[in-house]
Amino acid sequence: MKLGKYSFGIGDRFAREGEAQLRAIMKAQKAGVDISPVWNKSNREHTIVHSKPEDTRKEADAAVAALGYQGAYFVDADHIGLGNVEGFLESSNFFTLDVAAFIGKVSSADDVDDFLDACEKYQGEWQIPGIDSPFMVDEEFLREMADRFLAAIAEAGNIYRFIKARKKDNDFITEVSMDEVEAPQTPIEMFFILKMIADEGIPVQTIAPKFTGRFNKGVDYVGDVKQFAREFEEDILVIDFAVKEFGLPETLKLSVHSGSDKFSIYPVMAEIIRKHDKGLHVKTAGTTWLEEVIGLALAGGEALELAKNIYKKALDRKDELCAPYADVIDIDDQLLPSVSDVDSWTSEQYANALRHIPGHPEYNPGFRQLIHVGYKIAAEYGETYTSLIENNKELVGSCVEENLFDRHLKRLFNL
Repeated sequence: MKLGKYSFGIGDRFAREGEAQLRAIMKAQKAGVDISPVWNKSNREHTIVHSKPEDTRKEADAAVAALGYQGAYFVDADHIGLGNVEGFLESSNFFTLDVAAFIGKVSSADDVDDFLDACEKYQGEWQIPGIDSPFMVDEEFLREMADRFLAAIAEAGNIYRFIKARKKDNDFITEVSMDEVEAPQTPIEMFFILKMIADEGIPVQTIAPKFTGRFNKGVDYVGDVKQFAREFEEDILVIDFAVKEFGLPETLKLSVHSGSDKFSIYPVMAEIIRKHDKGLHVKTAGTTWLEEVIGLALAGGEALELAKNIYKKALDRKDELCAPYADVIDIDDQLLPSVSDVDSWTSEQYANALRHIPGHPEYNPGFRQLIHVGYKIAAEYGETYTSLIENNKELVGSCVEENLFDRHLKRLFNL
């Protein structure tokens, strides 16, 4: 199974927006860019909203059937490990192996020695085609690589082989994810990580590193855009070289997690992948849930009241809701509106505060991030929430479609 050159992770907390998401993808295809949709949902999200992996498969299949979509599409078991992958085996054909928690774990002395022996040819000064500055590699650096990443990639190998042994057709996409950590992986570290992946026999098609800067959920990139551009381009060149050097799949490409709404770096990524004619995978899970809340706010009446109540409860339970996302959110409490302020808002004021339009005078990134992690509140409303979504399906769907196509796909692919 091969993943297309361009692919888009269109996660959906409540499995209600499959058709709206797919309409955005199909618009991009009509505009000349073939993008493979990947419905992704993590075990964490399933646990919080009390859904099951098969619900994501049903959503994807139903959207494809309803719209007569003819292209390839995938269902991603997002951020899985050996402890939770079992429940995803039947419904998923894309597996994101999350090994961030294993970075820095101790490997055996024999495994470290084997890695050092295998990398002896790379010691000294050498250069990757396309990258101006040479890399200097010595035994100390390689030992640091082994200490940081060898156990993590060994775990990725364990997860991959577990899936392979249980998937009847052995036909699935594999991604390795190392993004939810504090320290970014440099391009030269990426090279040796890919060597470890190749040594484990993992046919990886996307890899999600931790980039320099902050990739907070649902808001724009925070960091030095020029530095990111250099790093992103060098990562692409490293991957290109590693594919040839280690015999990795030719479809291997970068995956950008928490990729939704990173508007300031979309033009950078677009220019670089076009310059080198390379693919890209971007995950945009949470942005769909935010558009559902925007749609409810715009619907007014009972739906607006529910949207306001979600914020009130989220504000009261902020620490609880933020804890699982501590590495990927950054909320300035002083900028959060008071409950009384939100109570006084019109539909448009609520939508303007939440909708990600940089420069809009009413846009509030702190408000947006808190709502982003507040989907647990909506899940607790149960049918009250989902029935309002269904009753306002056209309005909510139009928000989802517009957001994905106009604010994401058009920026990423110069449509």
